[in-house]
Amino acid sequence: MALAAASASASASASASASASASASASASVAAASVPLAAAGRALNLAPCRLRGLEHDALCGVLRRPLDPARPDGTQIDLHVAVLPALARQKQPDPIFFFAGGPGQSAIGLAGTVDRLLSRLGARRDIVLIDQRGTGHSAPLKCDTPSPADGLARALDRARLFAAMDACRVALQKLPWGDLRMFTTAIAMADADAVRAALGAQRINLVGISYGTRAALEYLRAYPQHVRRVVIDGVAPPDMVLPLSSDIDGRAALAAAFRDCAAEARCAAAHPALAATWERLLSSLPRPVDVDDPFSGRALHVTLTRDAVDDLVHPALYTPVIGALLPEAIEQAAAGRFGALFALGSSSGVSGAELTEGQHFSVVCAEDVPRLPPLPGDAVAGGAQGLYRGVCARWPRGAVPAGFYTIPASRSPVLLMSGGLDPVTPPPHARRVAHALGALARTVEVANSGHNVMGLACMRDGVFRFVDADADSAALATDLSCADKVPRPPAFMPPLPARAASAANDPRAFDDDAPASAARGAQATRTTNP
Repeated sequence: MALAAASASASASASASASASASASASASVAAASVPLAAAGRALNLAPCRLRGLEHDALCGVLRRPLDPARPDGTQIDLHVAVLPALARQKQPDPIFFFAGGPGQSAIGLAGTVDRLLSRLGARRDIVLIDQRGTGHSAPLKCDTPSPADGLARALDRARLFAAMDACRVALQKLPWGDLRMFTTAIAMADADAVRAALGAQRINLVGISYGTRAALEYLRAYPQHVRRVVIDGVAPPDMVLPLSSDIDGRAALAAAFRDCAAEARCAAAHPALAATWERLLSSLPRPVDVDDPFSGRALHVTLTRDAVDDLVHPALYTPVIGALLPEAIEQAAAGRFGALFALGSSSGVSGAELTEGQHFSVVCAEDVPRLPPLPGDAVAGGAQGLYRGVCARWPRGAVPAGFYTIPASRSPVLLMSGGLDPVTPPPHARRVAHALGALARTVEVANSGHNVMGLACMRDGVFRFVDADADSAALATDLSCADKVPRPPAFMPPLPARAASAANDPRAFDDDAPASAARGAQATRTTNP
């Protein structure tokens, strides 16, 4: 669950106004904002800084926090915070707190993407990015970054992956902040509220994407008095049991892709029995295959398993424009040509360099895996359940507050957004959460979009109007009907037409059905007369 889809969808129009004059205005805002924010923050001293992807200065600082909240005088960690200052001189007092996905993404590392996604909101409101504990530079729980070849090997061999994660766990536990029980969502949201207090903000607006929606819901549950508006995109509620729902929702998204192919004339003609082709592919596994490494081009001889094929297909479903390639890739794989499937799986999703694995498993092993149903008898789980059961078997588990899995009625307006084709946080999760939140919750579904819809231009505009509206009633009445007009990309067709055709207005039309002798003569003419 990450920001890849929203990042890919963000259009250049969002930054068209960020010209040299806007950059100068931003720099002036930084200079003006740094003093009052530092003064109000007391323990959070902010200073101008440069962040990757930003065209203007930000304000950066560090807030000291206890690793274990029950031992405030014990080991301390540095919580890294960045503020993207509002451009307006007379800014609004309620900043935007952005929560990243994963779990395991660095919010500060996404500064450029967030700045583009929330550009209109950033004109009048500060945008606050916190590297959640365990991510970015905040007591990072980062495993070794494998080479592309080794990463591929781990993806194809669960035993190798489990060994790597075990080695990572042992190494992380030797760090000064190596108590892996202290990185749960609830503790992280206590950090976020400490940042709010340090900045002197009485009320804040929450924007969360993917796992960040769980973080936002937990903040709303624990600190409702400090929340003005909430926007959550790709809703991952605390009780969803991520590994189980990932398997179920992923299968449903793939089945929908097969149905859509059957309903599209060109796709149905090219792949007349795609679902059956997929089952035939799975039934042939495990099997040895020869394939070129999608990163190095080096020839590989590997054993391909069902789990490995699922792992290659699943990320492509996050983004419909990439998922449009799946029918052709599956058809080729069933015929023994796996290059397209490997390339597709390797080009999608969030890379290990962007995801802090230690924080990821510290969250999921504590909050989701204990709620997995027991396996019957000697059954062995596959899919995401098998992955997380294997890694979490020896991973320390943090305590989860008693109320963590509850979603009380909200005092503040909440906008819940979903993509109808999302393989990991589809609309049913948002609908269920909205029902629990009550009358101040509103859902919007983009039927033909995937994981995260805020990158769509009309959704960004809707988010701005929702947050910026003065009255709660006006926020809830925001027009988001543009969601119904987003088309689904057609299935990819290889650029190999069966025959050429003349233009309708060509007076010298040609015919591909010309006698073979004429074709040979034409070929001879081309050959002898270059």
